[in-house]
Amino acid sequence: MKPMEKMIQQLKAVSDPNRLKLLACLKTGEVCVCDFVEVLQISQPAVSQQLKKLKDAGIILERKKGTWKHFRLNEEQKPYIQAIIDELEAIDVKCCQSECKN
Repeated sequence: MKPMEKMIQQLKAVSDPNRLKLLACLKTGEVCVCDFVEVLQISQPAVSQQLKKLKDAGIILERKKGTWKHFRLNEEQKPYIQAIIDELEAIDVKCCQSECKN
């Protein structure tokens, strides 16, 4: 993918209110996919679609543990993406299910 195409993909990924909320949640650390449903008040498949766009853009990383997927911010961000993340107010997420803990 050409650099400009990657930039377009990343900027589109952060141009959605729900995806910005996801990034705000991830500022405090790794979060299980089940917890995003509570924060966004949308279905789990809809949350997964939003997370996929951020993951495909390289903004977040995924780790699978058993049946649960955990997400975190990629430590290596382009400066324009990091500036957007820095402007977000962190959202503290409480884990809804004890069995999905790390």
